[in-house]
Amino acid sequence: MSINVGDKAPDFTLVTKTAEGPQLVKLSDLIGKSNIVLLFVPMAFTGVCTTEFCEISAGIKDYETLDAKVLGISGDNPFAQAAWAEKEGITIPLLSDYEHEVAKAYGVAYEQFLPAVNLIMGGVAKRSAFVIDKNGIVKYAEVQEHPKDLPNFDAVKDALRAL
Repeated sequence: MSINVGDKAPDFTLVTKTAEGPQLVKLSDLIGKSNIVLLFVPMAFTGVCTTEFCEISAGIKDYETLDAKVLGISGDNPFAQAAWAEKEGITIPLLSDYEHEVAKAYGVAYEQFLPAVNLIMGGVAKRSAFVIDKNGIVKYAEVQEHPKDLPNFDAVKDALRAL
């Protein structure tokens, strides 16, 4: 079951790779400091995911102006994410949901990824966007069933403006 608007955002602790090495990022440590946009994507080094995170990185000032911190989440390991970010110029923090626990907690994990080609990769995150306010409440939630469909980023920004 997916997380809905009005729900308390499930807390998590995930790993990100920084210049200083792997570091833990805990959602509850970020709550109250700014609004948060969580963007789940299926996997690194794929066309649509790369386009999405490069466009978000290029327009990050729009989110900062709306007092929002944007976090990208995929099931890739943090070292692969760091290589992807470096290769593509992705500047948003990328969090590794390697065990797919956060995708499951948010209700965005595929049972079978790309079933048309019999690709059984359960737990891969559906492309999704969540806006979480400074109180830890989900104010916007969008989950795409098809991995090529992007979230409505105008609606994400509208949700942030309303906070």
